[in-house]
Amino acid sequence: MNARSRIAWVGLVAALAWPAAAPAAKLTPGAYKIVGALLVRHDADKDGTLDAEECKTLRQDVARRFKQPGTAILDAALAAADTDADGRITRAEWDALGKTVLAATARAAADQQQTVMVPMSDGVKLATDVFLPAGEGPWPVVLSRTPYNKRGGPPAAWLTAGYAVVKQDMRGRFASEGENLPFIGCGWADHRDGADTVAWLLQQTWCDGKVGTVGGSALGITQNLMAGAAPKGLLCQHVTVAAFSLYHHAAYVGGALRKSQVEKWLRGNRFDDEALRLYAEHPTYDTWWQQFDGRRKVAEMNAPAMHVGGWFDTFSQGTVEAFVARQHQGAAPGKGNQKLVMGPWGHGINPSGKVGELTFPKAMMPPRYNPASWLARWLKGESNGAEKLPAVAYYVMGDTSDKDAPGNEWRYADDWPVPAQETAYHFHTGGKLSRDRPAGVAGNPYVEYTFDPAEPCPTVGGCNLVLPKGPMDQRKIEGRKDVVTFTTDPLGEPVEVTGNPRAIVHLSSTAVDTDLSVRFCDVYPDGRSFLMAEGMLRLRYRNGLERPPEPLPRGVAVEAEVVCWPTSVVIHRGHRIRVTVTGSNFPRFDVNGGTGRPYRPGDPTVKQTNRIYCGGRRESRIVLPVVPGKGPPS
Repeated sequence: MNARSRIAWVGLVAALAWPAAAPAAKLTPGAYKIVGALLVRHDADKDGTLDAEECKTLRQDVARRFKQPGTAILDAALAAADTDADGRITRAEWDALGKTVLAATARAAADQQQTVMVPMSDGVKLATDVFLPAGEGPWPVVLSRTPYNKRGGPPAAWLTAGYAVVKQDMRGRFASEGENLPFIGCGWADHRDGADTVAWLLQQTWCDGKVGTVGGSALGITQNLMAGAAPKGLLCQHVTVAAFSLYHHAAYVGGALRKSQVEKWLRGNRFDDEALRLYAEHPTYDTWWQQFDGRRKVAEMNAPAMHVGGWFDTFSQGTVEAFVARQHQGAAPGKGNQKLVMGPWGHGINPSGKVGELTFPKAMMPPRYNPASWLARWLKGESNGAEKLPAVAYYVMGDTSDKDAPGNEWRYADDWPVPAQETAYHFHTGGKLSRDRPAGVAGNPYVEYTFDPAEPCPTVGGCNLVLPKGPMDQRKIEGRKDVVTFTTDPLGEPVEVTGNPRAIVHLSSTAVDTDLSVRFCDVYPDGRSFLMAEGMLRLRYRNGLERPPEPLPRGVAVEAEVVCWPTSVVIHRGHRIRVTVTGSNFPRFDVNGGTGRPYRPGDPTVKQTNRIYCGGRRESRIVLPVVPGKGPPS
């Protein structure tokens, strides 16, 4: 089936599903996509047609996955598609019915749509599309706020399920008034556009007083910021791949500017040039950034929320932090009613499991953690058990070339982080990485490399937005002269690392500033070295991102901690663990010129000769969160 056929099929299932299912057993928007993927999978001979036998195996698979409601929806869809009643579903039939259903859905949405210029508290008006279900209200509302243009109808499933759907252009974006700066009105500071919009919804006769929010990426960031304003009537949220703090999770990491992401996103989406200037002129976590940091308003956040992210998402750390903070420090009823789902994905949910240079099996999001069930529980009071799900669903990655390898499965937990033993692997001067501390060494042994800002070490995969992302083979950089590696012997037993690896590095430099780019890799027996987690620290901010920069004392050793973003992976027997350290990760991050000042193209730079100490009084190491029973004995 081609891509157009898959889209048509997903649209068909989405349009038929809600009316066909019993009210208490409706499938979710996520499940529609799964059925579309299953259809392709069960075209066994790949001829673009499902014959009777293939339809039978498809039905059995759907019955196993989704029980009776799923087969009822599938049967209705297949019957509607089989226009000549020959028991076979052809590609032409899929396309024709898909076009008909999608066109009807679009017409229905247009008939139900009204556009309102909603006034904010400062008088600025935001363009807002309202879609109302058929029949008599009032209804609960599903709200999304976007910088990407609200145009286009809502998912038909929300309307047929009995929700009013509201889509809004953010301040300064497309049809909305106001300054064109990212997220400037989404939180609790000078403007409270999200809270003002919810207050306006509560005044509408068609709103029953209950509002939920949905969306991913920028649409998820708007949700996190709105939660900090804690508007009355906001009863739940479903947040996908979103930063919790713009400074820490989107613009800077460890004091280094996320160059490619910031520049391409701001320019590509045509924000005012002032935005890029503001981002560059605020390199520390100052009061300007604090207005975009949900962590500062957690105590007021009272909405139950589901947080969905991927290990290779550009905002993965933000997803985890949002869950942990709101789960434990939020206000009721949100406190204790947060869920976290972390899969083997990049910036978005990819059921195929393909990310970077690896494909992880069984990567579909657990169906019970879907937005439809979550909103139905909190906006309609349905007793569907959504709030009783384990608080955390996380995918443990593993060796993708060995079907019998441990990992590559979903696991569930009551909290995050999961119980793990902090396990140190020490750096040795010969490039060895070992549980054993360097012994019998005199003085302060070290390894040395020189970083030249004119030839930065390039980005190869990782948690990116606009650059190639995911687990990619690092051998193309591991042979560089400005890269040092520390590698274990082949493991005798699997080691599961779940959480945030932390590198404790003792370092001296000939410059007053330098960067530490740390990469944690799974080295396969054939030598491929796949990036699984990474961290960055600009050394002038080693004592805190809120403090003024502090130059390095030239030639004097300092201790620095580089926290890698979270991961969950089983390093299989026979594999090796590798830690790579270098002075850049470009263009993911801007270059450190070595002068102690922000670098701009054309500025003078300083080569940085850095020593990493590996024993004696200065033991550099990486500390891995090893899950008990999934690693070597202590």
